[in-house]
Amino acid sequence: MAEDVTEKAEPQVKKADVGDKIKVVKGLQKGKEGKVLIVRENSVIIKTGTHPQTGEPIKTVVNHKNYKKAK
Repeated sequence: MAEDVTEKAEPQVKKADVGDKIKVVKGLQKGKEGKVLIVRENSVIIKTGTHPQTGEPIKTVVNHKNYKKAK
């Protein structure tokens, strides 16, 4: 007998693309906006600003469920 194998459908999360502007809606960084630098399977890495003295970028990791695309 052949068994019917069904795959579990994962909910589709709208992912941002590199260069998109997003706004964090959950977590410690709530309310901050940033530009997407890297897209990963479960999260994105965004640049939220630059350090005033050193000029280094300030980056943070945000789960796909915790942001929305900014306009």
